[in-house]
Amino acid sequence: MQTANALLEVTAVSFAYDRTRTVLDNVSVSLRRGTILGLLGPNGSGKTTLLRLLSGTIVPASGRITIDGTPLAALPRRALARRIAVVPQETHSAFDFSALEIVLMGRYPHLSALELEGAADVAIAREAMRATGTDTFATRPFATLSGGEKQRVVIASALAQASDVLLLDEPTASLDLGYQFEVASLLRRLNRERETTMIVSTHDLNLAAALCSELVLLHRGRVLTQGTVETVLTAANIRVLYGIDADVSMHARANHLTVVPLGRGGA
Repeated sequence: MQTANALLEVTAVSFAYDRTRTVLDNVSVSLRRGTILGLLGPNGSGKTTLLRLLSGTIVPASGRITIDGTPLAALPRRALARRIAVVPQETHSAFDFSALEIVLMGRYPHLSALELEGAADVAIAREAMRATGTDTFATRPFATLSGGEKQRVVIASALAQASDVLLLDEPTASLDLGYQFEVASLLRRLNRERETTMIVSTHDLNLAAALCSELVLLHRGRVLTQGTVETVLTAANIRVLYGIDADVSMHARANHLTVVPLGRGGA
């Protein structure tokens, strides 16, 4: 049974890449419309695998994943892409596409096999670029952009895809502090102004605290807990996940929790 008001529902999902390595074990996660949900956990906890399952690129060994009650497995690839868009950690182009051409690629799920983008598609792409502050370099080659500019262009492409959910894998991992702040601010604004629903996989606990409204903690392929940032991001949970002691407190000026590692647990 689907959780009330859930847009995306993961129910008792397990997955293994081979018989000896179970990556996810009986995982259940619920995503409400308009939420930014953070996935936290150490390397090997199953975050990226869960994102791949949610994007439909791999299928569960058991359990099921639904969007608005419809199993992902029942949706053709093009129809699924109209519901769920993916923003990878890094994007590389083998050809010399402009930033606008990269954004227009987000319109492909809405076109037939031999159909070219029309004026309406270009208008949607340009609006997505305005929303992400990338319209000023629409004609520049994608390869010449900085890391932060590339990430904003890829997010614009995902917006142009007009999907219900954005899946973001470590969206600030390769960026310097300034661009990290810029991308996080953009995601917050898109959620606030457009009610964009997102799932963000990250190792950055402070980014998760600043950006997300709910968190899922993955530990050894299982859900340790899911809930609001304030109830989930605790010193006790951080110790279980990462084996470190940390100070977790509300930052008065930032108005969100901050996490300061203090040392290995028991040290």
